[in-house]
Order: sequence, then structure tokens, then C-alpha cells
Amino acid sequence: MDSEKIMLESSSGNRPAIIEAPKKPAKNSYALICSLLASMTSVVLGYDLAVMTGAALFIQDDLKISDTELEILAGIISFYSLIGSLAAGRTSDWIGRRYTMLMATTIFFTGSILMGFATNYAFLMCGRFVAGIGVGYALMIAPVYTAEISPASARGFLATFPEIFINVGVLSGYISNFAFSGLPEHISWRVMFLVGAIPPILIFAGVLIVMPESPRWLVMQGRLEEAAAVLAKTSDSPEEAALRLEEIKSAAADEEHGHGKGVWRELLLRPTPVVRRIVIAAVGIHFFQQASGMDTVGLYSPRIFEKAGITGRQKKLGASVAIGFVKTLFILVATFFLDRVGRRPLLLISAGGMILSFLALASTLLAIDRRGEGEKSKAALGVSIAAVLSLMASFSIGLGPITWVYSSEIFPLRLRAQGVSLGAGTNRVISGVLTMSFISLYKAISISGAFFLDAGIAVIGWFFFYFFLPETKGRSLEEMEKLFGKKEKQEGKVEA
Repeated sequence: MDSEKIMLESSSGNRPAIIEAPKKPAKNSYALICSLLASMTSVVLGYDLAVMTGAALFIQDDLKISDTELEILAGIISFYSLIGSLAAGRTSDWIGRRYTMLMATTIFFTGSILMGFATNYAFLMCGRFVAGIGVGYALMIAPVYTAEISPASARGFLATFPEIFINVGVLSGYISNFAFSGLPEHISWRVMFLVGAIPPILIFAGVLIVMPESPRWLVMQGRLEEAAAVLAKTSDSPEEAALRLEEIKSAAADEEHGHGKGVWRELLLRPTPVVRRIVIAAVGIHFFQQASGMDTVGLYSPRIFEKAGITGRQKKLGASVAIGFVKTLFILVATFFLDRVGRRPLLLISAGGMILSFLALASTLLAIDRRGEGEKSKAALGVSIAAVLSLMASFSIGLGPITWVYSSEIFPLRLRAQGVSLGAGTNRVISGVLTMSFISLYKAISISGAFFLDAGIAVIGWFFFYFFLPETKGRSLEEMEKLFGKKEKQEGKVEA
């Protein structure tokens, strides 16, 4: 019989249990549906990031705001979402993953309405604050729930869904920009924001009607029968469901801190060597995802295209739509390779592609600067667009989705919600700093200089991924501590 042995170790240190499973198990349809619904909450982040790209062109003219005020308006939502991400960890431990998702959609819906009806800059900033809180909640809870509901055989596949829907949101935002760009200036950007209130309504209904609670959270609450019922539906076999339940129970039984008490101390103040390594891995991968400058490339792509020679709002927004299509296409490609190729190879390929793309883009823009604004060529324009699209493709095939997959699967149960919040918080802070300073940065060192800097950061990221991140493909969530512990022991032997 053509089969493979799947080894799943319990966190209590007992002898590994071995079960037989088909070599290529069929995708669990119930887990697929649950993961889709959870991941749809990520649409709000992607939509907000992209819609601001086009809306900013109209807001600046309509409200008569400066470049600095525009930078703050565009980037501040990342800092607001930090509040939501950090609060979501504790909230999801208190009321559950499912109700946290409902809260996220409600908050973002309210923020979209406020932004759509904003009459001045201050009003718009209030709407950005509310929407940012909702984005933060969605950003943290989607990967946590997806990782906890998924069987080990398909976790990489299913855990890419949040990033897929971020990109669906990005594409929707770019399309919205293009579709409503022909409206009067004072109406167009308001309609763009109001359209963002539609997805939260649909997601709220789907989560409320269809989606069960996370089995790991149910075990933490002592609701074992409900957890067993969910696991029976989301596992590849009854044997795996029973094994997953025992592993979760074992991990929960080892906990001395109920409902997140003492978790931050264990994460940050007195971590064990293994937990410290996990925290560095999670924070590091989020740092390099954003420090490489991808959010700024997407957000300020109209300015990049203008520098390369594209004039006119609709042409610039049309070029941005191409970015959305490429990002969405390559995130779908990544989805089908994560559980086959693994996390590390895709990360390294992704970072390598980004380095080459940044260098090509920066070199082309530097050549344009040296030749002068009046001597732009079609070749330079073509290379610039190709470099931006290559950059998006490279990011989306690895670093984009794997950041959320990896950080959501490596933390032990007792630390998972707050640990993922910490990674998401890092992600939002770095994104906020870069998006709020990009215009000032490229005015100081030139736009080509900014992208050469991004290439350098991507090089450092490549080495971090290569030396610091172990492969997690096919591992159960409960054995991640052992995986990072083995890495720690290996390094200790080398030092000795």
C-alpha cells in the first residue's frame, strides 16, 4: 500500500504516536470552509492598504493637505492597528477566536462608514483610528484560528488563506480606485471608502452562521466534547482527531497560567531559551517582511510610475491594478507549494527575487534621474513596471504568506495568541514607520536611493531566514517547542 507514516509527538514527552495516512490526503472540506471564512477577515487590511493608494490622490486635492499630512494619514492606520493586534490576543483568549472575528468585522465596518462620510481631515483621522483597530483584530485572529483549525497535513495550504485574502482585498482596492476615479473629486474617495463597508457585513454573517469555535480554545475552557466534535470534522482521520485532542489536552494541562495570565512575562521578561528563540523567529520574520518596504511600494506605486513616465491619474491607477493581479496570482501559486516544497526554500527564493527586483528598479530610477525628467524612455518605463511586478511576484510567492503561516504555527498553545499579537504588532509598527516616512525619505536620498536601501535590508533578511528559521512543514503545532529546542541544542554543541 502506497502510504507514509506521519509522526506526531505529544508535548508531554511521551513516545511518538504513529498513524498511517494516505500519502496525499484529500483536502478536508470542512476545515477548508472554516479557514476560508476566518481568512476573509484579512480582506479589510488589503482593501484599506490599496484603496488609500488611489484615494490619496483625490483626498490631497479635495482637502488641501500637505505631503506630510498625507504621509500621516496613510501610515497612521498601521499604528492604530497595533492597538487592535495587541488587544486581540487577550480578547481571543477571553471570548474565543470566533467572537473576536465578529468584533473585528464590526469595528472595521464602523470605521469605513466614518471615513466615507468624513467632512474634514480630523474627521477622516477619526475614521482611520476606528478602522485601524478593526484591521489589527483581523490581522491577528485570522492566522491564529486557521492554524488551530487545520490538520497538520494541510496547515501550510490553509494557513496561506489570510494572505490570499489580503491580496484579494488589495486587488479589490485597486479596482475600486480605478472604477471610481471618474467621479467628482469630492465624491470619488468617499465612495472608495464606503465600498469597504460591504465585505465586513458578508463576513459577519458567514462567521456567525457557519464557523465553529477553535478546538484549542474549547479545550482551554474545558469544553472537551465540543472540541472533539470540531476535531472530528477537521481532521484527516478519526485516529488523527483523537491524537490531536490528546495533544491539545496535554499541552493545556501543562499550563499554569489561565487565560493569558503571565504570558507576557514568559514571552518577554523571563523566556526560556526555546521561547526566546521562537519569539526572535516570529518578530524577525515580521520585521523583515515590512522593513523590505513592500507596503510603501504598493501604497506609493502611482508616484513610482509617475517617476518612470506614466502620467494621468487613470493610467497610474490602471498600472496599480496590474500589481493587484500579480500579487493575487502568485499568492495562489504559493498556496499549492507550501506543504510540498516547505517554508524555508520558498522564503529564500522569495527574498532572493526581491533583492534582484529592488536592484533593477533602483538602478532604472537612478538612470532616469541622471538623464533628466525630460529624457524618459519607453525602455526605462518598461523595466520599471517589470521590476515592480517582479517585486510583487517574489514577495507573494514566499515572504508575504509564509510570515503569517510561520508565526502562527511556532508558538506553544499557552503563548500562541499573545505571541502572534507580538509578531503582528511588530509588523504594523514597521509598516507605519515606513509608510509615514517614505515621501520624506525619498526626497532626502532620492527614490532610487530608497530602493537600494530596501535591497540591502532584503539581503540581511535572506541571511536571517537561512541561519535562524528551521523548517516546520508537516509538524504538529504541539511539537514546535521540541523543534526549536533541537535547534538550540545543536547550536550549543557547536559553541562547545
